[in-house]
Amino acid sequence: MSITLILIIITSGISYYAFNNYGFMDKLILNPYKVTKRNEYYRFITSGFVHADFGHLIFNMLSLWFVGEGIERLFGMLFGASGTFYYLFLYIVGIIVSDIPTFLKHRTNSNYNSLGASGGVSAVLFAALLYAPLMEICLYFFICMPGFIFGILFLGYSIYEGKRGRSYVNHSAHLYGAIFGMLFMAVVYPDAVPNFFAQIMSWRLF
Repeated sequence: MSITLILIIITSGISYYAFNNYGFMDKLILNPYKVTKRNEYYRFITSGFVHADFGHLIFNMLSLWFVGEGIERLFGMLFGASGTFYYLFLYIVGIIVSDIPTFLKHRTNSNYNSLGASGGVSAVLFAALLYAPLMEICLYFFICMPGFIFGILFLGYSIYEGKRGRSYVNHSAHLYGAIFGMLFMAVVYPDAVPNFFAQIMSWRLF
């Protein structure tokens, strides 16, 4: 069984249990104020394993499924037995890093909460896009485009919505998770950077 599938099963199980147990959800969710006052830094990780609703959970887990196993195999090919560690580090630290700006911004706001695996999923996705920018990404299964174009649109949308601040979705987690994913891939596999630009330059619309 792949690490990706194990992560999906664990996240889905914890999220489903939390849907029906608010006390449990409250212990895992990222509340920057509680982290600050109670030193509950574990919430940076546990918040990535709970979700707001089934739609939120399904979207994140499907996204992880579509790209996660590919990156998992790639890391196995590049780093051998250490590939599993690299993959888990990318995903878990992606969740943590993506929430740091949110934590700093809302650490005095007791009413602010953030949850979901979006930061880790974005880290995995954008690590994949740096390695293979021409990979096809399909929205809603039929709107398909090269990965680097999707990446530009995704980052632009995340920045725009993050500045508006009118949605319950933590768009900054998407943005910083994506940045972390690209930086991580660039550090552990430097050849990905020149290969990225070479692939972009070879792309033709028609």
